[in-house]
Amino acid sequence: MQIRYVGMFSLIRKEEKMPRLQRRPSLFQLLCCCLLVLLSSCSGPHTPSTSHISSVTNPTALIPVGATLYTYHGHHNAVNAVAWSPDGKHIASASYDNTVQVWDMATGHLFITYRGHSKGVTATAWSPDGKLIASASFDKTVQVWDAVTGKNLSTYRGHTDAVTALAWSPDGTQLASASYDSTVQVWNIATGDTVLTYHGHSNWVMTVAWSPNGKWLVSAGLDATVQVWNATTGKTLLTYMGHSRTVTALAWSPDGKKIASVSLDKSVQIWDATTGKFFWIYCCSGWVNGIAWSDDGSYVASANTNKTVQIWNSTTSHPVLTYRNHRSEVLAVAWSPDGTRIASGDDDGLVRVWQAPKPLLINPFP
Repeated sequence: MQIRYVGMFSLIRKEEKMPRLQRRPSLFQLLCCCLLVLLSSCSGPHTPSTSHISSVTNPTALIPVGATLYTYHGHHNAVNAVAWSPDGKHIASASYDNTVQVWDMATGHLFITYRGHSKGVTATAWSPDGKLIASASFDKTVQVWDAVTGKNLSTYRGHTDAVTALAWSPDGTQLASASYDSTVQVWNIATGDTVLTYHGHSNWVMTVAWSPNGKWLVSAGLDATVQVWNATTGKTLLTYMGHSRTVTALAWSPDGKKIASVSLDKSVQIWDATTGKFFWIYCCSGWVNGIAWSDDGSYVASANTNKTVQIWNSTTSHPVLTYRNHRSEVLAVAWSPDGTRIASGDDDGLVRVWQAPKPLLINPFP
């Protein structure tokens, strides 16, 4: 009998405590946010829920935005993370079925099933050169393995509780891991030694991301704060307190100037990575589990508990597309390196690959 894990976000909803915040979006911003939700749900473009295309038979044909290109059925439990290879040809999907599966993004052909974890896998990430894959698990370990053979190369056991998120340094020499033990640990890939342990959070850390220039890390979790800190010294640069509930995911803009953070407070927020200046809030009709920027920074995509992926213009906050082909809570979303495809994983164990909006002609970073 298949044992089904209780998802991380289900646990959070039971465990989180509501902190008093020093800074929140204004009433005007929240009212604007509600209007965006109505526009998105009533008039926003979306794909018909009955359209489930397993593969594209004519690659040269015009593919509608939001059209499902492939649905991957390899997992037997919820898919909590999806990651594209740097060349965009393969996807690694991590599941509560204790596996990470690496497969062809166009055909769904399975290349590797990694079975090194003894409990549900919470995160997976490719190294910048595409040669290695890292995965994290409820079994408290981070494991690094060969992306071609699936051979385990190292297992990191520095955390005392479940590991929830991973981020490679841009040069591929270090890996940051977030954990329920309230820490973020940075360790050396070659030696396995702990380089730095960050203790800035007061509760579970759910997400971590490395800045494109390699100088900063940003982390967030159950304490509802987002903290930006020096990747070498661990010194905190700023603490963003715009969310009112657990921050579940975050991502740097491609140019490293902005951060997008999402939360169980049903919001997507974009703010300045250096000053913490608030830019936009996008409200969703359900809790938000994941976030991803397009390769050029034109858009952000959020994975939501209401079975949708929503795409927003990153500068105007206007809704662009609501993808509705999932039949269960969407837990993860990732944009392809070339910006043409989006992969999203759900609670039913499916990964859908679909057509992304075309890049904007304007510069998203004024």
